[in-house]
Parts: sequence; C-alpha cells; structure tokens
Amino acid sequence: MDRFYSLSHSKIPFYFKQSIRDFVVEETPLYPFSGEGEHMVLHVRKKNLSTWEMIDRIANHLGIKAREIGYAGLKDKNAMTKQYISLLKKYEPKLESFSHDGVKILSRDYHGNKIRMGHLKGNRFFIRLKKVTPVAAQKIDKALAEIAKNGMPNYFGYQRFGADGENYKKGGEILRGERKERNVKMKRLYVNAYQSHLFNLWLSRRIEMNTLFSNFSAVELTELLNLPEEAIRTMQAQTHPFKLFEGDVIMHYPHGRLFHFEGDSRDLERFSAGEVSPSGLLCGQRAQRATGLAEEIEKDYDDDIAIDGARRYAWIFPQDVEGEYKEDDAWYELHFTLPKGSYATVLIEEIAKRPIQNSEEGY
Repeated sequence: MDRFYSLSHSKIPFYFKQSIRDFVVEETPLYPFSGEGEHMVLHVRKKNLSTWEMIDRIANHLGIKAREIGYAGLKDKNAMTKQYISLLKKYEPKLESFSHDGVKILSRDYHGNKIRMGHLKGNRFFIRLKKVTPVAAQKIDKALAEIAKNGMPNYFGYQRFGADGENYKKGGEILRGERKERNVKMKRLYVNAYQSHLFNLWLSRRIEMNTLFSNFSAVELTELLNLPEEAIRTMQAQTHPFKLFEGDVIMHYPHGRLFHFEGDSRDLERFSAGEVSPSGLLCGQRAQRATGLAEEIEKDYDDDIAIDGARRYAWIFPQDVEGEYKEDDAWYELHFTLPKGSYATVLIEEIAKRPIQNSEEGY
C-alpha cells in the first residue's frame, strides 16, 4: 500500500536486506520462569527458518504434534532470532539427540505453564544498514532521535500480508463468501491480513491528516477535511506529531484499560510522556469503537464481519534506541526494543521514507 510516513525528512538512500548477519532479534519473555513444573522451556536460536518451520523440525524429531509446542510470537525467517518455546518435560530425554543446522538450543528451564501466544514483553533488534553515506548517516541520526523522543506509527509490516502482499484480498473474499479455505491456520492468516490492511489504511489516513494540520490553516482545512474549524485549531495546538481526535479510543501503554479521549490536557501530556497511546480498530465483533470526530474517520475502515475484533496501538514508543555509523564500512548499525506485535521493518521504512521489501538494488 502507499503509506504516509510520520517523519518530515526526504528519502534516505541505503541498502537493507534481511539476513542472519544484518537482522538479529532477541525475544524478551513476559515473566521469569519458575525453575520447576511439568513444562520445559527452551531458549532457542534459529536462522533462515520461520518459527513454524523450527517447531515442525523439533516436533518431527520428537514424534509429536506441532501444537504441543508453545511459543510466544512468530519471528522472521530471514534473520538470526532467539526466542523461548515450551514442551512437556517428559520429552526431554529424546530431545538430547536433536540436531539441526538452523536451530541451536541455548539453554533450558522449567515452568508450570505452557508458553502461549503473546507471552512476551517485546523484542530487542540489531539491524545493519549498508551503503550509507556520511550525509545519509546524519539524516538517520536525526530520524532516530525523533523516533526516540516521540515514538512512531505502529503499522503492520509487509510480513503480515504474504510474499505477494495480497493475503488481505483472500481474507476479504473468505469473509464475503467468495472463497473457501479448508486449512484453518491459513484461513485465520488471510482474515487477520484483511483486518490488518484496513488498520493500515486508517493509520495512513490519520498521518496524512497530521501532515495537513502542519501545512494548512484551520480555515483552509475546514473546507478540505469537512471538520469544524474549532476542532482543527484544537488539534493543531497539540504538541505531539500524532494528533488526537475527540472520541479516539486511548489505551494505557504498554498495556491497560481503554477509554475515550475527551480533550483532557492531562491525557495529551500522558501521550507525550508515553503513558497512554491512541488505538486503531481491528474490525470485528465485540471491539470498542471510536466516537465523535474520531468515529467519522474510523467508520470508513470498519467492516461488519463475523469474527472478533480488537484494538491495536496506533502509536508505539521504541525503547533504548541506539545508532552507530561505521564510515569505513559505510554501515549504520541500529539497536532498539519494540513492544510485542510491532515490526522492526516498519521502523526502517519510517527512516527510509519508502518500502523496503523485495529490492535487489537497495534502498
């Protein structure tokens, strides 16, 4: 999709391609493991394998179903990643003979419960950008500083939409009854991609509006956006680059209850401090909707579908953001931590100000 980016700089030239040397991910568990219990927790390192492929390799060796192995999140295939998985301790003896070039068991622990999807705090990333000029490095420095200060939009990354980027179309066809999909896992994947696509479209629209707020007067925008002039002036006065609309569904950050934004200046201060964040809709049943002016935007990206919906943070605050330019190699190396469900490639695209998927010439 054509996407609006939050940063104001021009495109930055550099080369990036996911690989085990240039893209490294380490999962941060949600809780410490107890050291005892019927479940064995493995800290595993994988390379050039998806999480599902790694789990299949281990399950095949043990002669068990893949669903018996617990995991907290899916990690990129074209990367070096570390994550935690769990399985019943009774399989430990047979695990001793497991060997695979792409998988290494770094350590093991024990716990009373199986690891479930979402049982992680976030992920720590190392990313290396190449063919970076000194001028580009300075622009990256500035972009990283802005992200560290204000945060960034929480788009779904291209990985969410399949190799051709069109899984969301299949999801829409399934929901409209135009396509049959017997594989339950693939059906869920396609439908989730459809929800994610609508979320991304909504978020891009909101960021586009932020850009307009910065470049046009309230009088001009009243006619252009069909919004009340007073409301536009109020939003233009907000200090954070992502403007909150009256009726936005706000979530405590990085987790907590939901509430509607009613214009309270304290909520604006908490947003700037990274204590709360606006959310976008993953359409479906039982999901809370925006109200007021925010609803006028959101309803264009909603759909009455017979699955459960949810709210997703529209804006996130990367932690421990670090960057180092290595001029002799023309490399720029990044370290940062993202909350669960967020995409490192989205941060790279925010810096680059363009898509970074499937380019053989670099970015």
